[in-house]
Amino acid sequence: MGIARKWRIAEMDLWDQDALELVGPAFIEFGKGRSGQFRFVAVEGWIDWVHKGRNGRPYVEFTWNGNDERDPVSGRGWARLDYDCSLSGRIFIHQGDNSGFNAIPFKEYRPNAEAAAKRKSR
Repeated sequence: MGIARKWRIAEMDLWDQDALELVGPAFIEFGKGRSGQFRFVAVEGWIDWVHKGRNGRPYVEFTWNGNDERDPVSGRGWARLDYDCSLSGRIFIHQGDNSGFNAIPFKEYRPNAEAAAKRKSR
């Protein structure tokens, strides 16, 4: 498993889970072409990332720009793939807060698909 995918932010140092998901599921995504995005609390950002390695583990550094409650913000961050296949890192808001985070692979909630699977198993 690599870093290039969508991750559910499971926890952050500065905010509890209710705050993290204020406007929807908290996530960070490292997509194709070095682009990506994230959302937590009321912060949304668009990422420009570069893949590196550190201590034999996949690692990325990124810059981002976006908004926090509709005010323009920017920053930087990093993330690494841990041995348990989770992701950990830190997001810095320029001239503002910074927080560590832990993330797990993102699974979209699809109630119709879940209900269909239950019907098939009966």
